Amino acid sequence: MSSSKYKPTTLELARDELFSHIQRCGVLEAEDSERGEWMNDTVEYLGERYPDLTPAQLGELSEIGHRYCQPAIPHGADGRADETGEA
Repeated sequence: MSSSKYKPTTLELARDELFSHIQRCGVLEAEDSERGEWMNDTVEYLGERYPDLTPAQLGELSEIGHRYCQPAIPHGADGRADETGEA
């Protein structure tokens, strides 16, 4: 009986680490400009930590990270529902 265990790819490891950093550091509460700067710095760090990642994969990480930081339901003045209940 062979014991084959799934080994995550480098991109998957970097993605999971990015999500962990997002959850721990409080970037979700940051302003958009601060969040963008933080994301750039963090993706650069992940590129150094995982040198096998290609520039395209680093771009994918950045895109995934930005989407992860967006609220599922808009909030604030721009996200309020109007009188019809539509955002």
